[in-house]
Amino acid sequence: MFNAITDVSGIEVGQAENRDALTGCTVIICREGAVVGVDVRGSAPGTRETDLCRPATLVDKAQAILLAGGSAFGLNAAAGVMRYLWERGIGYDVGVTKVPIVPGAVIFDLPLGQVAWPDEAMGYQACQTAGTGEVAQGCVGAGTGASVGKLFGPGQATKSGLGTASIRVGKAIVGALIVVNAFGDVVRPQDNTILAGTRHPLTGRFVNTAREVQKGSGQSILGATNTTIGVVATDADLSVEQANHLAKLAHDGLARTIRPVHTLFDGDTLFALATGKVKGEWHGEILALAAATVDAVERAVLNAVEYATAAGGLPAGKAP
Repeated sequence: MFNAITDVSGIEVGQAENRDALTGCTVIICREGAVVGVDVRGSAPGTRETDLCRPATLVDKAQAILLAGGSAFGLNAAAGVMRYLWERGIGYDVGVTKVPIVPGAVIFDLPLGQVAWPDEAMGYQACQTAGTGEVAQGCVGAGTGASVGKLFGPGQATKSGLGTASIRVGKAIVGALIVVNAFGDVVRPQDNTILAGTRHPLTGRFVNTAREVQKGSGQSILGATNTTIGVVATDADLSVEQANHLAKLAHDGLARTIRPVHTLFDGDTLFALATGKVKGEWHGEILALAAATVDAVERAVLNAVEYATAAGGLPAGKAP
């Protein structure tokens, strides 16, 4: 096992980035399709095809999920993912052709590096690198321009990135891949230590963002400049309702590690994929799957900070 979302049977991950512009995209591919769910929190999401991920829709499977930088501009990278899958005959069969179902979400990384975003070509390039092996973490793919701790503006933030993790649950595996670009701090739940977040303008030390918000500190925040996005996946055979349940509970992993989370200035969005490779009735085991999902998200968020490196004038996520 790679301690990554690719430990889930049927899941591939591909990534591409522009290191000069500090933006990129990550694609999670399930070539045979996977039952999909979604849960959107916060008030500033940037998404596509999320309605199809909910119960009571005609389409219940996705062939890929796109995670990208570039704010709303970055959603265009999904066109490259669709083209890659279409060329290989992968998608929802509509008779005359197959239409790839590619939900997606983006982070706001425009202040870091150049004002640029992933495009169709980068989405296609990410697909070309997709595989089932080890997944690069930190400042790669959609995490290339990610940062956390924006209370005093982007200049006092800390570099973050992308993290992944997996946990075995009986015969099944649950994996998570998270891009951490939060307004709040990333905190180690075991001892409440801030690992990355808002830095004091004079000392460079971390301030407690949640506490400072309660005191009314911080500068005027301009628009929706944050969002944590990601995918949880399992090879258990789940229904659309159960996949959406996992997506909802996965946000508990964010709440454990990001403080504050789901704010007015975050558009936190998590997708869930169930490849169905491990057959059986999962009604009784859904509690175990849900608990493992929360733990996997927690570990993935912490890995996003642990593997991050300094970039764009921001230090890495290590306490000064």
